[in-house]
Amino acid sequence: MAPVPAQQRFGPHWQTGSADAIYQSFDLIRSERPDLVVVFGADDVYRMDPAQMIERHLAWGAGVTVAAIPVPRASAASFGVVRPAPDGHVIEAFLEKPASPPALPGRPDEAFASMGNYVFDREVLVEALRADAANEDSQHSIGGDIMPMLTRDGAAHVYDFLQNEVPGAGGQDHGYWREVGTLDSYFEAHMDLCAAQPVFSLYNEQWPILTHVPPQPPAKFILEDGDRTGQAVNSVVSNGVIVSGGLVRESVLSPGVRVDDRATVDHSVVLHNTRIGPRAVVRNAILDKNVVVAEGATVGVNQEQDRERGFTMSEGGITVVGKGRVVEP
Repeated sequence: MAPVPAQQRFGPHWQTGSADAIYQSFDLIRSERPDLVVVFGADDVYRMDPAQMIERHLAWGAGVTVAAIPVPRASAASFGVVRPAPDGHVIEAFLEKPASPPALPGRPDEAFASMGNYVFDREVLVEALRADAANEDSQHSIGGDIMPMLTRDGAAHVYDFLQNEVPGAGGQDHGYWREVGTLDSYFEAHMDLCAAQPVFSLYNEQWPILTHVPPQPPAKFILEDGDRTGQAVNSVVSNGVIVSGGLVRESVLSPGVRVDDRATVDHSVVLHNTRIGPRAVVRNAILDKNVVVAEGATVGVNQEQDRERGFTMSEGGITVVGKGRVVEP
C-alpha cells in the first residue's frame, strides 16, 4: 500500500470531486491492473476487516459494493442513503443526502447510510469514470454520480458494516463508526476515547491501530503541593506531554503539550506542542497546534468573549482556536 499524491493529469486543475480524484489517478490503475479497486474515505473513525467485505463482493459478483451502517433516519439526510432490495444486498436506490431518507424495511426510524467505503471491479470502475468524465452535467462525485449510475445498471450492492466481525471488538466498540467531517463530530469522536469504558477502544491488542508514534519520552505528571497537583482524569495523554501542577479532565492531549501551574483543561482537544500557561482555563475547546494560552487567560469560558477574539464557534458550542494563536487574558 502506498499513499497517492494529488494528481493534475488532465490539465492545470485539482480534482473537482471524489470521482475525478480517482480518474486523475488512472495511470496507476492502468499500470497495476488490479482485479479490484478499494476506495475508503479518510474522514471516518471505525475498525473494519476489509477482507470480509471483499469476500461478499466477490460472492455477489458485484460491480461495486458499498459499506453502509444503520443510522437514525432523522440524521440520515447528511449522508448518502442506500435503499436495498428485498434480498438485502442489491441496491434499488442510492440517494445522496436526500431530504426524506428511505427507512430500512421493518425499521421505520432507521436508514442505511453509506460509509464512503467501496470495493469496485476494476473494469466497472474504469468504464463508469470515463462516462462520468465525459458528462459535463456531472459533479464528478462517487456518491452523487457514480453510485446512482451503477445502481441503475444493477451493478451496485451494499454490505452491512454491522456484519463485520473484528477480533477483540465487542459491546459498544462493535460497529462503531463516526464521520468526522464537522467540528462537532471531530470533537465528539475524541470525547468517545475518554470514558473509563470508551465507546471506541484504542486498547484492542487483537486488532491494533497502527500509526506514527513520535520519538518523545512518556508523559510526565509533576508537583503535589496543595492545589498544585499535576494530574489527568478520564483523559488520553500522548507522549511528550508534561502536566506540571495543572488539572486535566475529560480531554485529549496530543504530543508535546504543556499544562502549567494551577491551569485547568476540561472537556477539550489540545493538539501538538500547545502551551497552557499558569492559572489558565481551557474548557469545551479545540486548540490547534502550537497555540499559547497565556497565564490567567481563558478559552471556552465566555463564548461572547471568544467570538470577539475571532475564534471559531461550532454549532454545538465548541470554541476553536487556530494554529499558532496566542491567547491573552
